[in-house]
Amino acid sequence: MQIDAPFWDSLVFDGIDEVEVEAVTAAFGTVEVVARGRTAGAACPDCGRFADRAHDRYQRRLKDLPLADQGFVIRLTVRRFICGSADCPRRTFAEPFSRLTVPHARFTTRLNRALERVGLALAGRAGARLAAQLGFGAGRMTLIRKVMALPDPRFSTPRVLGVDDFAIRRGQTYSTVLTSAEDHRVVDVLPTREAGPLATWLDRHPGVKIICRDRAGAYAEGARRGAPDALQVADRFHLWQGLGRAVETCVAAHRDCLRSPTPSSMLQQDTRPASGRPRNEAEPAGRRAARKKAAHALVHEMLAQGHSRRAIPGTWAGD
Repeated sequence: MQIDAPFWDSLVFDGIDEVEVEAVTAAFGTVEVVARGRTAGAACPDCGRFADRAHDRYQRRLKDLPLADQGFVIRLTVRRFICGSADCPRRTFAEPFSRLTVPHARFTTRLNRALERVGLALAGRAGARLAAQLGFGAGRMTLIRKVMALPDPRFSTPRVLGVDDFAIRRGQTYSTVLTSAEDHRVVDVLPTREAGPLATWLDRHPGVKIICRDRAGAYAEGARRGAPDALQVADRFHLWQGLGRAVETCVAAHRDCLRSPTPSSMLQQDTRPASGRPRNEAEPAGRRAARKKAAHALVHEMLAQGHSRRAIPGTWAGD
């Protein structure tokens, strides 16, 4: 079925003045638009001289975003112009369509951006399944190539730099990740967790005021060498970890003091019965309580004889 196309210029090519629609057809679930360039000529990409003499023409098939659950294809006629400058090494060049697509691409720019977003969010197989549901029809390798073709994001040197290690292969290979502590973005990844690469990175990226790191000595040395004026602080996780270890060491060192009764505990013990229970609470009685008391006494007797808790029936090593 052929469709009149007086309004397709504004509908499909909104904001793209360089393309003119010639015909629109719809068949077998696909809308096809035949278009061509409307400009009289183009500037040579090498010398910049305007050329309006056409050498030949060829067609490009561009896949676009689906329209009303139907596939959308643009058959674009592209002209090759002859550069008239005698000093220019380029004799002919293709008509550019910078707002619609890029050279040698089979997707329009807007479809390419949609595929890049899907690939960044879901990567290969999952992204391909979503693309099929959305009508894009892109395979997993296409999505991966789109992601790999993207340029690496460029960030300015962070004021607060986070430094921590992560395992590529636990127990064998470790690397260092550098993050911006203020906006929680990864800035760079260093190949090792030694002082040298960190010092080199800080020397090449001046402007770091605060370095938030773990307690590794290599990171401390690298920070001193690369940014001697920066303030080094510990991150939240390692602060809590250090506090926990300090409390554990202190409790272990004063274990005997904690076992011996203190005057305050003796005073409390005087106001309580031998069992340690409040006086208004009834003492457990009955055969079950008697069995528990007998088992308790037997366990402590065997512990006093040198038996381990694991060897005593009815007990666990963690009790």
